[in-house]
Amino acid sequence: MNFQNIVLLIPPILLALTFHEYMHGYTAYRLGDPTAKYAGRLTFNPLAHLDPIGTLMVFLVHFGWAKPVPVNPSYFHDPKRDMLIVSVAGPAANMVLALLSGILVRFVRAGALSFLPQFILQPIYIMLILSLQINIALAIFNIIPLPPLDGSKILYGMLPHKYDYIIDDVERYGPFILMGVILFGWMTKISIIGAFISPFINFFSNIFGGV
Repeated sequence: MNFQNIVLLIPPILLALTFHEYMHGYTAYRLGDPTAKYAGRLTFNPLAHLDPIGTLMVFLVHFGWAKPVPVNPSYFHDPKRDMLIVSVAGPAANMVLALLSGILVRFVRAGALSFLPQFILQPIYIMLILSLQINIALAIFNIIPLPPLDGSKILYGMLPHKYDYIIDDVERYGPFILMGVILFGWMTKISIIGAFISPFINFFSNIFGGV
């Protein structure tokens, strides 16, 4: 990856990760939990949300994570249901950004910004495509039901209480499984997660942006 590509990747990645975590915190706050607010996480400042390893993974393997927003379910009226809503908010926010990016890609291709010089228009177009694809990838990656990803909490919210023991096992071993799969893909160039995510990226990129 050359320097120009890295520079063009940075704005879409920062926006995707920041909006994802902000929506977790904001949704929790609206449901009665002020923990994220007190922790200074109800902000669009990327520095408040970035996880160094998760951000590095985005550049290395094209999917990653931000620093999880602190949530205290004891503030919720219905902890199981409300935690599900909070967990869905992050991936949902990324899909909204992907949709908006796709719409803007279509506008650019239709000539809506043709008044701009090519040396300005071309980087904008590339960043919009990257934003489209990064947000889809982040949304799909995060619904994988392994901690610390949102999918584990979504799974917890969907399962009846009698199956809570499954989540306990997932919480115990999930992070190791996830990191093992990521490292396996990095070392062998056979990305299991990438193979899972890629069809979704292609499908939604085509629907949202005709890419």
